[in-house]
Amino acid sequence: MVPFNPARYRDLTGAVASVDETPIATEYTIPTKTKLLHLGLYFLLNLSLTLYNKAVLQKFTYPWTLTAIHAGSASLGCYILLLRDHFQLAHLSRHEKFLLGAFSLLFTINIAMSNVSLALVSVPFHQIMRSTCPVFTILIYRIFYARTYSQGTYLSLIPLILGVGVATFGDYYFSTLGFILTLAGVLLATIKTVVSNRLMTGSLALHPLEILLRMSPLAALQSIIYAYFAGELGALSENISTFTALDVLLIAGNGFIAFALNVSSFNANKLAGALTMTVCANVKQCLTILLGIVIFNVKVGIVNGIGIVIALAGAAFYSRVELSTKMAKQQRSQTGGDEEERVPMIQQR
Repeated sequence: MVPFNPARYRDLTGAVASVDETPIATEYTIPTKTKLLHLGLYFLLNLSLTLYNKAVLQKFTYPWTLTAIHAGSASLGCYILLLRDHFQLAHLSRHEKFLLGAFSLLFTINIAMSNVSLALVSVPFHQIMRSTCPVFTILIYRIFYARTYSQGTYLSLIPLILGVGVATFGDYYFSTLGFILTLAGVLLATIKTVVSNRLMTGSLALHPLEILLRMSPLAALQSIIYAYFAGELGALSENISTFTALDVLLIAGNGFIAFALNVSSFNANKLAGALTMTVCANVKQCLTILLGIVIFNVKVGIVNGIGIVIALAGAAFYSRVELSTKMAKQQRSQTGGDEEERVPMIQQR
């Protein structure tokens, strides 16, 4: 029997990791301007698709079918880019292919869990639960990857989560089953974000487009199955004659934006890190409220406005802490490298 070595274990992707090896995380090696550019594009596409979905679903009332269109658009877009040599497929083992298949299942189950739980809890409660994703992200990294964070990172999450709670303050209602499913959805969303980051930055180091290409067809198939059992396909076949050419064009455009968002999301996750992506999700909730005020004339109370300010201040605090952490890690790495270079010179003397 091989004795257990606590210094080596398997992470969420099944790869062997070592707590003794503490290289700088990928997100701390990326230039700040590059991360800001990708995060800005992610925010723009995310908010655009949110508004676009709201417009499309007013007539195309088939959310699972729309999810299948999004996944199908990602499959088609990635395949076209593959044919144009924008990326190359890696040679994967059977275990690694199974891992990506499980990831696609996780992707669709996460959506299903969110939709089901929304029917059992109030929207404000659902939003405040989702705002805790950064906490679960930190727990996963500490447990499975032995990663530590500065005290400032922990402190910055307090106003971020508290601010979202105040910004979305309303009628908090939930059943026992609704609470369990919502919590499960939060865990699934967090695991999905962390695993996708590790698939791109870990031992596999897959290209973001390759993950999308391998995952999207399975996600599309699973979404179609869900749409069938939800009765959407039958209802769509009965009403398909009511859709005009303009409706079809709008739905196709929605699929294209979804593809662009998927590419942007995976790239931003790889460059900025899983924790930053969950923080961005909280900021997105506040920005969505602000857009609702400007575009849809949504009435927001003073308390909700204060919550938005608190959450954005927490995000700014988090950004400052991350920037300081990055500079400290890079400086420590350079210092360590200089010391290694000086050792042979001392020995030669």
